[in-house]
Amino acid sequence: MATPLWKRRTFLLGAASALLANQSGVIGQAVAADDIWPRSVDTPKGKLTLESKPQRIVSTSVTLTGTLLAINAPLAASSATNNMGTVADHAGFFTQWAEIAHQRGVVPVYRTEPDVEAVMAAAPDLIIMSATGGDSALRLYDQISQIAPTLVVNYDDKSWQEVAMLLGSATGLEAEAKAVIAEFDKRVADTKLKLRLPPQPITAAVYYEDDSGANVWTPASAQGKLLLALGFELAAIPPEVKTLTTMGIRSDIIQLSGEQFADGVNGETLLLFAADDSIIDQVNANIFLKHIKSVSSKRVYAMGLDTFRLDYYSASHMLERLTRLFV
Repeated sequence: MATPLWKRRTFLLGAASALLANQSGVIGQAVAADDIWPRSVDTPKGKLTLESKPQRIVSTSVTLTGTLLAINAPLAASSATNNMGTVADHAGFFTQWAEIAHQRGVVPVYRTEPDVEAVMAAAPDLIIMSATGGDSALRLYDQISQIAPTLVVNYDDKSWQEVAMLLGSATGLEAEAKAVIAEFDKRVADTKLKLRLPPQPITAAVYYEDDSGANVWTPASAQGKLLLALGFELAAIPPEVKTLTTMGIRSDIIQLSGEQFADGVNGETLLLFAADDSIIDQVNANIFLKHIKSVSSKRVYAMGLDTFRLDYYSASHMLERLTRLFV
């Protein structure tokens, strides 16, 4: 593959910066760690070297956009979703952070289907891309990475805090990432002290409204990690239940078919994600689920429509809901 144009442009700049640093002899001591450039980041696509602090970021992952906003990254544009009216606003931005994105002038670069020309038109100096999930543009990596340095992030095995630190390291916003994480972690600790946990263990899942099954969150998921930090215990799916494997390399969920749901969801309590009270009513009305312990005992709770993907904002809303339910 030919060397991307952005690499050709930044080579001389990087060489000049290195020469000046060597001549000064003290620049490494005088500059804060957040301001030392160039820097390298390990990614699923190999090592990515960034010559200078990004000033104009485009996110091709609507999931990662929330964390970029939380660390106050210079985000110019983001991909969007077509799920407007439920989890997103008129622009296709997730409701938990849409207002903040609009206040900061972030614009939708495209909806759902990746658009290389639209990304180029946004003139980014850094592109953020997810490695997995429905918002991944990875299949177009070779084209998009010709536009600007492209950071690929695998979020399905990380908490949003881990993602924030990774993004902070790449963008020179380590201090901002650490600050927002410290504030949130204090809230988690305070919430844990207040909670009166329902019967354990619990099953945490996304239930499909058409009764076609569910995705069960694993301890590797952001949802699972937050629940564990709050003292919840996640129920293991019985080994005799042969789960589906169509989710490929993702480690954050286990997919159950509609027929497997009743046997696989064996927690004493059921927490439904990407759900409101109408989904609880649907689960309770399903005659094939009435014998499940959590359903028969009326221990089914909704975590909110914005919890399908956790970032700082939706995780904060999740803490608020858990407090209302279990304090």
